[in-house]
Amino acid sequence: MRTAILVTVVIALLGASIAATVVVTRHKDSPVTLASAEVREYQGEKLSSVNDFEENSINGPQYVDKDTYRLGVSGLVGNPGSYTYDQVVDGHQHYQKVVGLDCVEGWSVNILWEGVRVQDLIDEAQPSPDARVLIFHAADGYTSSLPIEYFRDKDIIMAFKMNDVTLPAERGFPFMLVAESKWGYKWVKWITGIEFSSDVSYKGYWEDRGYSNSGDLDKDFFQ
Repeated sequence: MRTAILVTVVIALLGASIAATVVVTRHKDSPVTLASAEVREYQGEKLSSVNDFEENSINGPQYVDKDTYRLGVSGLVGNPGSYTYDQVVDGHQHYQKVVGLDCVEGWSVNILWEGVRVQDLIDEAQPSPDARVLIFHAADGYTSSLPIEYFRDKDIIMAFKMNDVTLPAERGFPFMLVAESKWGYKWVKWITGIEFSSDVSYKGYWEDRGYSNSGDLDKDFFQ
């Protein structure tokens, strides 16, 4: 049986990296998975490597099964839901942006992220007027929250790719919150749920241990 597979090819053109899609046909019943190539430059901007992060999660890397994964959307919403991985990725517009992550431990990385806009998920959920905060839940039990206005004011994405490769388990597969202008502890990895809440004083894992609830990068992270 003839099948078609898509192969992404990176081409250097005038010093910039661009992606081209080539359709290849094979006389096999299933596609062949080819290794992805990490990009290290985007529109002239140098990027950090996927491997430049330091492991500092509360329970070690989580290995989430894509086939059984569900993203729960709950709380003060008119349209709660449970999304499969493919429903999140294939059912929403993709966005790319280069954003730096700054960790309170003193290291930082600059990465090209690709994901879905959190505001699109908010719109689908139809939040009630009482919803003031989004609480992100992770597979390891970690939580953190941000005001709903933060997502309305900025094009914040929930990433499934970094430097043009699928998020490795160590970096938060299936989804990581790209919390632009926030300290790294607000960048929730292994996201399994988004809860709409009226509790503006909610404190996540590190916030409950003295870290700033706002997580603003231009302020001291420790209260």
